[in-house]
Amino acid sequence: MVKKSRGSYTWDSNRVQALRRHLGLTQQEMSERLGTRQQTISEWETGMYQPRGASSTLLSIIAEQAGFRYDAGGPGDRS
Repeated sequence: MVKKSRGSYTWDSNRVQALRRHLGLTQQEMSERLGTRQQTISEWETGMYQPRGASSTLLSIIAEQAGFRYDAGGPGDRS
C-alpha cells in the first residue's frame, strides 16, 4: 500500500527512481519536466532529500497521468 500525504504520494528514493524509469526518462529529462536541476533528481534518488511541497504534488500528478503504480513489494508498473 502506498502512503499518502495530503492527497499525494509520499515520495521516497525508490519511488522517484521507479517513476522516472516508468516514464523512460533520464535524470536530466525528468528535471526538465519538473523544472528543477538534474542534481535535485539525483539527491531524491539517493535519499539525500525527499521531494516536498509543489515538487511532491507535481510528481503525484505525473504519476497519475502516466498510470504509474507502486507496489510496496517492488517498484514499477504492475498492470
